[in-house]
Amino acid sequence: MDRRQLNVLVGVAAVTVLGLIIWAIAAATGGGGDGSAGDPTSTTAVPADCVAVPAAVSSEKVTLLTDLAAAFNATSPEVDGECVRVTIHRVASGQAATALVEGWSEESLGVPAPVLWSPAATSWGAVVNHRLAEAGLPAMANDFERIMITPLVLGMPRPMAQALGWPEAEIGWADVLALVENPEGWGAYGHPEWGEFKLGKTNPNFSTSGLSATVAIYYAATGKLGGLTLEDVAAAEVEDFVRRVEAATVHYGDTTMTFLDSMLREDLAGRPLTYVSAVAIEEVSIIAYNRGDPGDVGLENPTPPNVPLVAVYPKEGTLFSDNPAYVLDAPWVTAVQREAALRFRSFVIDEPENQGRALEFGFRPGNPAVPTGEPISSANGLNPSQPKTELELPRPEVLAALVDSWESHRKTARVLLVFDVSGSMGDLGGQGYTKLDLAKQAVLASLDQFKPEDEVGLWIFSTELDGDLDYLELVPPGPLAENREKIERAVRGLIPMRGTGLYDTTRAAVQAVRDGYDRSKINAVLLLSDGMCDDYEPGCELPPLLSFLSSTERDVVRVFAVAYGADADVATLQAITDASQARLYKATDPLTIERVFQQVISNF
Repeated sequence: MDRRQLNVLVGVAAVTVLGLIIWAIAAATGGGGDGSAGDPTSTTAVPADCVAVPAAVSSEKVTLLTDLAAAFNATSPEVDGECVRVTIHRVASGQAATALVEGWSEESLGVPAPVLWSPAATSWGAVVNHRLAEAGLPAMANDFERIMITPLVLGMPRPMAQALGWPEAEIGWADVLALVENPEGWGAYGHPEWGEFKLGKTNPNFSTSGLSATVAIYYAATGKLGGLTLEDVAAAEVEDFVRRVEAATVHYGDTTMTFLDSMLREDLAGRPLTYVSAVAIEEVSIIAYNRGDPGDVGLENPTPPNVPLVAVYPKEGTLFSDNPAYVLDAPWVTAVQREAALRFRSFVIDEPENQGRALEFGFRPGNPAVPTGEPISSANGLNPSQPKTELELPRPEVLAALVDSWESHRKTARVLLVFDVSGSMGDLGGQGYTKLDLAKQAVLASLDQFKPEDEVGLWIFSTELDGDLDYLELVPPGPLAENREKIERAVRGLIPMRGTGLYDTTRAAVQAVRDGYDRSKINAVLLLSDGMCDDYEPGCELPPLLSFLSSTERDVVRVFAVAYGADADVATLQAITDASQARLYKATDPLTIERVFQQVISNF
């Protein structure tokens, strides 16, 4: 079975597993990784007398395709005497998949309906076709060729990989597990100052790399290279292996950008080995990270890390993301646009020089006739002769069982929801709802993403809610199976209050989680705020709060913040998330809050 067939299988299985889950990743959060959407606006100007040929492209290759589209357009292409111009737009793979099935809305996405679509992997095309078939509609993602490929690897800071014997030693998931469970941690390799082994891994419900890593871990547990069965997935020893590997996860995430951005910030702050020991990412992301542009979004002044990442190719085998370019069979695609898209795709794939441009951006050529060269080299921490083994993707029903099994065995979370109920939350947020109404709906919908064993609590904050305190505990942390009705009842009863006691609330919430810290769980605060700390309130001094948040390297409580509405103090919330080794999510348009909450919860 070739890779194209295997990717179709994984896509169909993903639909079986995930159903109507929100594939979309909010555009407001910034680019990067294999699942996020950044600024979707193309910079290509289309002359009035030319036909636009929009291409929706996942973020990891948007810079490359923007450059190649410019080169293609510079040839003044025409189809049947009509001028045509290709425009590139950043759209997350899952976001595009959902939009193609449910009806593409240029108004909501800010992107015209695509003629050419290039997600991270062909699995997303299978998602679209399967869901269309369920709705009685014809397939749309049929005609594709691979632009470029990139394998899943474990990205490790060079000193840590070298401590394990890299680059000579073969290292795999079993070695990761052995290090995770060694009571000496990195001390067993002569570096007690590095503490325990910490793994970064994205959520397979949202991320292509997360799904690939999860499949690879199940294969490592069985010792197989293919032919994974339902019996394998359900085997007690396999479940035990998966659970023990997942126990090393610091937190999950919607995209690999969540980890790489945090890693770079910690490195540039002089703490290069404190955040994670390894992160499951694609090879191309190592190139981008080492250039100082972890989201590969074309930063004007990238700052390379002090300690680069290197690629560990799991000895048990790995999978590839194959970056297809679909020319869509969609009703809005004209004959002229189709022909122009086919010519552009050929321009990208068949021209050796352009496949060489793919190498410049850290991808391996999709055209097998073009050899792999720089920067896929040992000088950049990569190995062009690896991976030696490509894993076979499981049959759909097996993959469905695998992801269901992961949901049960993933690391348990202990999360405190901290909710702004200041007076401005009573302002209209859109469609006749107040911002508080929309946020309440988002919180209630997000509870489905937690598993019953996850411990979830609820605080609110404004000013003087409990005597002189600006915060109030409504539901103490406890298993969601026991707390859900209490949280739902409390959320439904929330009303806008007074000011915004942001700083003292954040400090108190983190301290509360630290007081009950459980090293077997993901310990975090989810903070939503639509304003800024009131200057007249005591304690509205940011430096002491940031110092407190970063005061420990061992029992880290991460604050995942949501900047809600146009008046949210984005700079302060960014500083809070940076200090706590977490990530800021933006819902400046209140109507996006439910989608953004889905992203935030993917970390747990």
